[in-house]
Amino acid sequence: MKISEILKSKEVTISYEVFPPKKDMPFEPILAAVDRLCQSKPDFMSVTYGAGGGTGHNTIKIADHVQNEMGVTSLAHLSCISSTPQQVKAAINEIKSCGIENILALRGDIPAGTDPAAPRDYRFASELVREIKKHGDFCIGAACYPEGHVECEHKEDDITYLKEKVDSGVDFLTTQMFFDNNVLYNFLYRIRERGITVPVIAGIMPVTNGKQMARICQLSGTYLPARFKAIVDKFGDKPEAMKQAGIAYATDQIIDLIANGVKGIHIYTMNKPDVAESIRNNLSYIIGK
Repeated sequence: MKISEILKSKEVTISYEVFPPKKDMPFEPILAAVDRLCQSKPDFMSVTYGAGGGTGHNTIKIADHVQNEMGVTSLAHLSCISSTPQQVKAAINEIKSCGIENILALRGDIPAGTDPAAPRDYRFASELVREIKKHGDFCIGAACYPEGHVECEHKEDDITYLKEKVDSGVDFLTTQMFFDNNVLYNFLYRIRERGITVPVIAGIMPVTNGKQMARICQLSGTYLPARFKAIVDKFGDKPEAMKQAGIAYATDQIIDLIANGVKGIHIYTMNKPDVAESIRNNLSYIIGK
């Protein structure tokens, strides 16, 4: 089923993101986590592509398993910055052969140690969106950045690039993580003013340990509200307490989002079924069991 159809048919959707194992890491523990996550019947499950596209085949393998063995709609990530047109076409055909109708089109991270200005077959996600549309009737998602992309100096320029990406054929957007809901509300107002009307799914990251928080800040520059910083400062070196507090904070974010009319919630699970299950249980009467 296409995610665009799911978003139209439900008042609120809850979806999960999982990632494949890194190279040379065992596959079975990841698959066990994915199976447990599927048991709570998310509206769909996205599978990341891995740094530099290095786990692309495992992405499709997991997405195929999720949809065709576990009965949950799959969203396969596909990035292009390190790929040739032949590799992109092969990946699209493999996704199509699995009966998967949904692709999240991403530029991907520029590989470390390479020149960002070096010639490449693909430089922007919009180019990948147009390529996907050539090869099948897919529902295409894309990423958006409520606080602006780290490589873009001005937020208004970032929205201009986002509009170009959406106009190339994007059906829905999923946000990068954020920890202050006002950031999202302001972003939604600004993009609607610029004519971006596709559904926007809010990406929520339950932070369950202090080291994870430090890495998030380093990679994304995400704004941390004082309330969240206080939680990390108080419980960051107490694993079980931090886990409980992180779940509570994510739950509170989601409740506020739903109360304010946000219809799509995407949980970055970090392959932790117990965290996702706890959040779902906290929302049982809000979204229905």
